Amino acid sequence: MFKIIVDLFFLVIIQAAITPFIRRLAFVLGAVDNPNARRVNKKPMPTIGGLGIFVTYNIGAFVLLREQFPTHELFSILLASSIIVLTGLIDDILELNPKQKMFGIFVAALVIYFLGGIRMNVLNLPFVDHEINLGWWSMPITIFWILALTNAVNLIDGLDGLADGVSMISLTTMGIVGYFFLHTHQLYVPIACFMLAACLIGFLPYNFHPAKIFLGDTGALFIGFMIAVLSLKGLKNVTFISLLVPIVILGVPITDTVYAMIRRKLNRHPVSQADKHHLHHQLMRMGLSHRQTVLTIYALSLIFSFISLLFLSSPAWGTWPLIFALIFALELFVESIGLLGEKYKPLMHLLQKIINSRSVEDPKVEVWHLGDKKPEQLRTKGNTKANDPTSKQ
Repeated sequence: MFKIIVDLFFLVIIQAAITPFIRRLAFVLGAVDNPNARRVNKKPMPTIGGLGIFVTYNIGAFVLLREQFPTHELFSILLASSIIVLTGLIDDILELNPKQKMFGIFVAALVIYFLGGIRMNVLNLPFVDHEINLGWWSMPITIFWILALTNAVNLIDGLDGLADGVSMISLTTMGIVGYFFLHTHQLYVPIACFMLAACLIGFLPYNFHPAKIFLGDTGALFIGFMIAVLSLKGLKNVTFISLLVPIVILGVPITDTVYAMIRRKLNRHPVSQADKHHLHHQLMRMGLSHRQTVLTIYALSLIFSFISLLFLSSPAWGTWPLIFALIFALELFVESIGLLGEKYKPLMHLLQKIINSRSVEDPKVEVWHLGDKKPEQLRTKGNTKANDPTSKQ
């Protein structure tokens, strides 16, 4: 275990050392992100930072910690992630359309499913001793899982250090869950999570605001893809809780993606059409600075991670109250910051109606100025009191 910890620190150093070379390579290849209406950067910024993360991670997997990984899965993941990185590189240099990027992710997901054999097979229903064999549904569910999580991380990559930090928190939590809660003999899965988190720690000083290099689609797609694949390793025989935990851990990017799709549908815009109404955009509109926005979303990600640990440690009867409380708080939060737009706030409107229906009317108070004529009812009341022989003068 001590050797693993030392190697993880070594990966942080390797990542920090390799990133400046990747930055220079980005300028040579023309992988530069120029400012536009949807970007927050004010000057051309080198991208493809994820290429260095890909290289460093594989140095850890094939050199430093090679004995921890089974050969077949290791090479299958290498092939699939290489397709992802190639797709991201082409997009960062030449710019692909959403369908072309989705095709690259789809091909990589097929490699994971057929060659790597990493897939969802069985679903165990909660509170009942019943197991569902997914059968032919295994393939579409697995492919959808990979596509969804990969794109969720890619979509949140909108501010300096945002996707890097959120993914680092999520991967660390996944590693803790895999090591302490899943009780599996496949320790290489949490080790892989910690390895990728170490790479992100080494990259963060260059990516945090003001950034010197961006992850680019090369990095965001690679990180999202690896998170999807590593979470699948704990979902081969899926229980309700084991399915829920990675979703909660990745609550920030998943929430942002889901509400972006709903928002675009409500506004009758294509789902793939980019906009400036993501979580980080809304927080900045509220007056938060660049750094404050990123740190706020880090805090949200930590809260989601803590909630995921509560799911694992709470009794069975406590699962559903946690779910309902999480959904309620999440919906209230996204409506309060206008993530769906100012017009769509159903929960807040419902709460307002409930509060208004239960409110008691304030008693009417008569107010007049000195020198004005006294209201009739008060004069009558005063005369009655004066004529009352029992009243004290």
